[in-house]
Amino acid sequence: MNAQRIVNTLDKIFTWIMRLAAVNALWFLYTLKGLIVLGLFPATLSAMKIFRKWKLGDFEFPIWKTFKQEYQAEFGKSNTIGWILAMAGMVLYFNYLAIQSMGSVSILSYVAFYLLIFFYLTLVIWSFPQLAHYDGRISHFFKNAIIIGFGRIHYTLAVIVYIFAVLYVSLKFPGLLPFFTMSALAFGWIWISMDLFQKSDRKMNDEFIAGEVS
Repeated sequence: MNAQRIVNTLDKIFTWIMRLAAVNALWFLYTLKGLIVLGLFPATLSAMKIFRKWKLGDFEFPIWKTFKQEYQAEFGKSNTIGWILAMAGMVLYFNYLAIQSMGSVSILSYVAFYLLIFFYLTLVIWSFPQLAHYDGRISHFFKNAIIIGFGRIHYTLAVIVYIFAVLYVSLKFPGLLPFFTMSALAFGWIWISMDLFQKSDRKMNDEFIAGEVS
């Protein structure tokens, strides 16, 4: 009985390892297909959508075909969101260089700048998971990202810690990069986000039912 349990556990572990490796390979392939600059964001979103399906218990679909379909369907919107955030990040970076070059800067200026960075990180962290789970306008995703980011700050911090942990391990063991790093990032990122989204969806559904009954 114990031996069978061990075999089943090992089988599940190896199955997930193969899934992560497959999604990671597709992420690299489709990022390169978009010449990196146009492939990075739709490939990342496609990986999230694959993991979202698994989080919801849907395992009966062809990974490659589904990844390709999501990549094509979300190519425009994911690049729009991604490049808006990328440009904003560049502006923040140049502002940081400007602050560093000033020499003497007040503590208040540093506090304001780092608050702005956290504000930016909430946009990055929550925009793509929303796009993977919901339909809507880009402006709504940005607005909701701020609401979620500050209203559920423990989830925001959990995603930040997870991302830095994956990047740290990948830098320590660079051999993981071509096989697991990007899929591991997308996996934990959407998994944590989906936990919050599902709780919010259930709460909204319960409130709707309660309103109908009353």
